[in-house]
Amino acid sequence: MTIALGFLAIILATLLGWLLKQTFNAAPWEMETVSATAHHGPLGADKSKLIALLTLLAVVSSFFALILSAYSLRMELGDWVPMTEPQLLWTNTVMLIIASGVFQWTRNAAVHGQQGRLKPGLLITGALTLGFVLGQFVAWQQLQNSGQFVSSNPANAFFYFLTGAHAVHILGGLFVWARATQKVVLGTGDADSIRRSIELCTIYWHFLLLVWLVLFGLLLST
Repeated sequence: MTIALGFLAIILATLLGWLLKQTFNAAPWEMETVSATAHHGPLGADKSKLIALLTLLAVVSSFFALILSAYSLRMELGDWVPMTEPQLLWTNTVMLIIASGVFQWTRNAAVHGQQGRLKPGLLITGALTLGFVLGQFVAWQQLQNSGQFVSSNPANAFFYFLTGAHAVHILGGLFVWARATQKVVLGTGDADSIRRSIELCTIYWHFLLLVWLVLFGLLLST
């Protein structure tokens, strides 16, 4: 459990450090040059949006860290009965990994002005991510069909809560993804705005993938 919490902290620190370095490590004359040409990486994002993303990542990390701390304390009590996780979670995990990879591919296309790759990249990412969320719902149904309900034991309750909380954050990201995808599909919005949205969404997807890997590994081990 301590390892899981430490890994969450490392994830956040790495992301925050990288983003802050990209944002504040450029000299003023370099920033002027960047503003006059095509922006690459997080420097192209509005500072307010970047700060909002940093704040969101910090809040999400703190939220899951607190829940994992409660998980660690609760499993020490005598009524804790480890549950068997549905095998479908492995398939769901693979879908989320591929979705994150495709989003990175799409982000690279946006940065290099390869507009033709944006639409298929965004649509594939959305389909895989929705598949992950639907797969989580099916996994919950499988557990309920086997008699493992939320009230069955504390381990079950934490499983439903952790996977559900993660799915809610995924759905929140899909809202922003949908707005960017709509602009690309309909041909509305300027290229810089679309690229910035894709860049920030990609970071968020990578973050939630890493959080899920921590949660999944913890659930499997306990």
